[in-house]
Amino acid sequence: MAIEDGNLLCGLSTKKFSTPARTDSSYNPLHTFDLPKGTEKHYQQQYADMYFLRLAMLKPVVEQKAEEAWRDFEIAGERARRVDRVLDVRQGELCWVVGTVFMEMALKPNILDDISKEHWIAAPPAREKYISPNGDDKMTLEDESGRLRITGDFLSTTSYVTGCVMAALGTENADGSFEVIATELADLPRQPARWERDESQLALSGKKVKQERPKGGKIAIVSGLEISGVSGNTILLDILMEYLLGESAGGVEQAETRKITRLIIAGGSLAHSSPIPSREELAAKKGHKKYRYDSSAYDAAPTEHLDLLLSTLLPQLPITILPGASDPASVSIPQQPLHPALFPQSRSYANPPTQSKDQPGAFDSVTNPWEGDIDGWRLLGTGGQTVADVLKYVEDDNVLDVMEAMLRWRCIAPTAPDTLWCYPFRDDDPLLLKDCPHIYFAGNQPQFDSRVAEGPAGQEVLLVAVPKFRDTGKVVLVDSETLRVECKQFEIPENGGKLS
Repeated sequence: MAIEDGNLLCGLSTKKFSTPARTDSSYNPLHTFDLPKGTEKHYQQQYADMYFLRLAMLKPVVEQKAEEAWRDFEIAGERARRVDRVLDVRQGELCWVVGTVFMEMALKPNILDDISKEHWIAAPPAREKYISPNGDDKMTLEDESGRLRITGDFLSTTSYVTGCVMAALGTENADGSFEVIATELADLPRQPARWERDESQLALSGKKVKQERPKGGKIAIVSGLEISGVSGNTILLDILMEYLLGESAGGVEQAETRKITRLIIAGGSLAHSSPIPSREELAAKKGHKKYRYDSSAYDAAPTEHLDLLLSTLLPQLPITILPGASDPASVSIPQQPLHPALFPQSRSYANPPTQSKDQPGAFDSVTNPWEGDIDGWRLLGTGGQTVADVLKYVEDDNVLDVMEAMLRWRCIAPTAPDTLWCYPFRDDDPLLLKDCPHIYFAGNQPQFDSRVAEGPAGQEVLLVAVPKFRDTGKVVLVDSETLRVECKQFEIPENGGKLS
C-alpha cells in the first residue's frame, strides 16, 4: 500500500541507521600509591622519617643543580662553597647548603586541636590561611643535624612551604640567621616519551610493537559531583549523563561526544557526611540502633544514585574514579580506592580481585593521588586536598602556580604529614615524583584554569584545575592527540538543561 506524504499512519521504515561507535583508547594505569595490605600495613614508624627520606632522595639532585648554578659564583672576590650540614654554616662565609624547609606558623593546626575534638571541646574554626597577619611566621632549613633560620628579601619573591627541599645560597648574620640571596630546586624530573611504557611492556612480553597508533579521542575530567540523594539535586547530573551518552544533541555535537574515550571523576563524588553528633544527640539515638547499625543516621540514597549514574554510563564509557575529601574512603593521603561494596551495579564492569591489576576493567576505582597512562600520555591527578593545603601556606591563590611549584619541588604533597594526614612511609615515598607527567590535574578547585609548564630539559606539562561540578556545572575535556583543553558548562534554566 502506498503511503502518502504527510500521513502520520505510515508503515515501518526499511532504512538502516548506523549506530555511531565510541572511539577506543589505551588505558594503562600505574599502582604507585597502593598501600600494603593486611598486617603489612601499620603505623608504628615515626612520621619524622618521611622528611629525612625525602631529603635523602632529593638532596643529590638539588646539590647537582646548585653546583651547576653556583660553581663560579663570587661576591667581592669570595667564591661560594658548599656546606654539608646546616649546622656547619659559619658567620660571614659565602656558602650554600641543602635542607628541608619548615615553616613556623602560629596559625597552623596542632595536636591540641585533635585532643580537643576527642574530649568534645569546641574546636577552633577552620582557617583559610596559616599566614600570620602580624608577620611573625619564621622559615627554617633543617637536615639530620638541626635547623637553621633563613631570612632575606629574596624569599619574599618566591613561595615556599613546609616539606620542600631546596638549596639556599647566602651568609650567616650576627644574629645567627642565614640571609638567602638565591635558591635552587630539584625542578622537573625526566619526562617519558609518549607510548614509551606501553611499547616497553609489549617488547618485554615478546609482542610486536605497533608502528602506527589509532587516533585518540578526548578524556573527560569532572570532580565535585557531591551527590546528596536529594531529588532536586540530580537534574544537573542527569544532563551530564545525557551529554556523555550522546543523547542530549544530534548531528555534529553527538559525533563529538562519541570522541570521549574515558571519564575521570577526580574526587568529591558524594556530599559531606553529617557532622559529629553531640553526646546528647548520641544518647537520644540509642534506641534506633540494632545490631550495631543506626537506621536513623544512615542514608543509602547518595551511594545508590552514584552507583546508578556509573552503571548507566559504563556500558558505553569507561570510568576511572578517585576518592576525595568528602567520600567514604581513608582520610590519610594517599586515599585508597572506594570499596566495591558501594557499587553493587557498577562493580560488575570492574575486574574481580583475583585478576591481575595490569588488566583493568571498564570501571576502575583507584587511589588519590593516581597515576597512569591514557593513549600513551602520563597522567597524574589528585582530588584536590594536596593543593588546598599548600594554598593555606602562601598568599597567592593561583591554583596553577601551586601545582607548578609542587612539580618543581618533585613532591605532590610536601605539607604531609605536617598539616595533611598521610600514611607514614619509611622505605620509599611515592609522593615524590619519579617521572614527569604530561598532564597534571587537580579536582575540586574553585574555578577552571589550565596552562603548560615547561621544564629545563624541554618537558611540557599540561596543568588543569578542575572545578566542582555541583557549583559550576563544568566538565573539562582534554584532546588526547593535541592536548588541547576545553571546558563544557551545563546549566538548569527554567525551560530545561542547556549546554554552553
